[in-house]
Amino acid sequence: MNYMKEIDHLALDGHALALFLAVLEEGSVTAAATRLGLTQSAVSHGLNKLRRIAGDPLFAKSGRGIVATAHAQALAAKARALIDEMRSFAGGVSFAPAQAQLSLTIAANDFQRDLLLPRFFGHVAEQVKSLNLRVIPSQSPSPAMLRENRCDLLITPLPPSGVDIVQKRLLSDHYVCYFDPRARAAPTSRAAYLAARHITVVYTDNERLDFDRRLAANGFHRDIAISVPSFSGVPSFLRGSQMLASMPSLLASDVMRGFAQTPIPLASRTRTLAELPMFMVWHQRYQKDPAHRWIRSQLEMAVAAVTDA
Repeated sequence: MNYMKEIDHLALDGHALALFLAVLEEGSVTAAATRLGLTQSAVSHGLNKLRRIAGDPLFAKSGRGIVATAHAQALAAKARALIDEMRSFAGGVSFAPAQAQLSLTIAANDFQRDLLLPRFFGHVAEQVKSLNLRVIPSQSPSPAMLRENRCDLLITPLPPSGVDIVQKRLLSDHYVCYFDPRARAAPTSRAAYLAARHITVVYTDNERLDFDRRLAANGFHRDIAISVPSFSGVPSFLRGSQMLASMPSLLASDVMRGFAQTPIPLASRTRTLAELPMFMVWHQRYQKDPAHRWIRSQLEMAVAAVTDA
């Protein structure tokens, strides 16, 4: 029996651990298969192997999905630690982009996703053997997204904090006031700006824009007529209306093409309310990983190309 147990634990590998964590985080074999680029049968086969090694069912059916057993939840932290050790073991290996087959998960909301990631994908895909990019919404980002390997990189104006979380500023933008020049003139005073009806973004987790929160905290109250879950939902409501939308200036050449913009007419002492920094954030475990360092440099190059344009 001891000999069989020895064989069982030696049969464990990094791919099996990654599969286990994908199923745990997605709560679905189908979603895990999509994330990993595998068939459902391959994921099911891998899970059966893990069940034999762990001596536990690991997952149980719950409605239309599955939930992790208590033992599986306890194993998750160990699995992540083992993967980190494997990554550290291979950390001395040099990274050759031309031979690399990359699979990345980046968390970003629609502004940074649409503005930065298409150029980033095209730039990286030209240099590597293969690239699979999965983009997930960052919503209100938490350190757990990085600690639990839900994403490789996070792009956000509100970086989560933690001693194991690393951040670097990618760009600095600012909010401006957009309007349809065929329907109205620009607001020329604070009173006119605050008296207008407004369109804004409230994400699906009920997270408001940092700009909106700062205005409210400073005593500026607006009549919010419409809230949409992403910046891309604003133009169809703004077009032909008397309303205003306060959104990042970098959207002028994309989502907000065709609309006029003007500085938000608030007192000079409140200009910082309109500032919009953007950060890339990652976990300390990737700090010296050669592939991850290369990816970060490519994202910075893509950002520079976008902002220069």
